[in-house]
Amino acid sequence: MSNVVSVPKNGSLANRNSNQNFPTLSTWLDDVFNRDLPSVFSSNFNTGMTLPQVNIKETADAFVVDMAVPGLKKSDFHIDLDNQLLSISTEVKEENEHKEDNYTRREFGYSSFKRTFTLPESVNDEKINATYKEGILCVTLPKKEEAKQKPARSITIS
Repeated sequence: MSNVVSVPKNGSLANRNSNQNFPTLSTWLDDVFNRDLPSVFSSNFNTGMTLPQVNIKETADAFVVDMAVPGLKKSDFHIDLDNQLLSISTEVKEENEHKEDNYTRREFGYSSFKRTFTLPESVNDEKINATYKEGILCVTLPKKEEAKQKPARSITIS
């Protein structure tokens, strides 16, 4: 026995008598996951630390890289230079355990990031220095003498 579906003249198989205001299960689930849950579930969930934002500015004498990374110690950072490639990274592991008479609570965490920058030829890589203060990592990349901006001057015509 076969089932025959009658097709309207416009070729549509949509049911014109359905209640458009009643959400289907799939649209309801989409709404719950896209709107009702906190944004932590829709963003990079459980990836450790987010990639820190970096400000780079150029002065007459140097390039300055500022990176906002609060909550760390300066010993957490690894800054490496390989040829003209500057890498700034950190890896932090934390474990806590609390024991009571009838339960044990263990908490652990891991976070890391790595940012890499190709340095211009004008950087004097022998004099690069870094500081970490109040959550800001500041890496100063001094320019070579020949690359520093010279002050404006007047040229006399001979």
